[in-house]
Amino acid sequence: MERPSVRSYSIRGSRITQAQRAAKDELQAMYGIAVEEKKVNLKEIFPTSQKIIMEIGFGMGEATAIIAKNHPYNGYIAVDVHPPGIGKLLGRIVENDLKNLRVIEDDVHIVLPHMFEDESLDAIHLYFPDPWPKKKHNKRRIVNEGFLALIHPKLKKGGYIHIATDWVPYAISMQEVFAASSLFTGGVIEKPESRPVTRFEGQGIDKDHQVTDLMYFRK
Repeated sequence: MERPSVRSYSIRGSRITQAQRAAKDELQAMYGIAVEEKKVNLKEIFPTSQKIIMEIGFGMGEATAIIAKNHPYNGYIAVDVHPPGIGKLLGRIVENDLKNLRVIEDDVHIVLPHMFEDESLDAIHLYFPDPWPKKKHNKRRIVNEGFLALIHPKLKKGGYIHIATDWVPYAISMQEVFAASSLFTGGVIEKPESRPVTRFEGQGIDKDHQVTDLMYFRK
């Protein structure tokens, strides 16, 4: 599996608590999906789910677990690279008895093309991706022309990506990227009730950060 030369994330080291490590080691075999160069059988994993939704970069998994709990008839695939968050989300799966949530530990640029069939996802969630605010780092932002080309074939026709960011320049950049593409249609929306306000978002709001929600549908 060829990995991208420019990463949209930074490895934050091994700051993982003992409890998170224990959860990760013990639970990943049950609630994780192994990274392999073969397609995931979503019907087998979520036999009764009405929709399949992927969340890219879930942080500590607070919003992910809440959404999965509030929408038990959907199946959720959560993808991230950071061990502390993966361990925390695996623990949340057990605490909330979530039968409809599975976790993949790897870069979505590897996961999507190698492990998911075309038109297999109803939606993608991308909440508060790293804004890489310094101009010299802007190329690391996940939302770019290549990312749109990556997700487009994996979404069902009419499927959507819902994005939230509390960095206004990044929100503007995202709109420009989508506007230059013929693959999607959409724009800024009001925050939907389905997206919970997490502690992370609350801290940003307390600092007067403006949160922008965007939704784009596959043409």
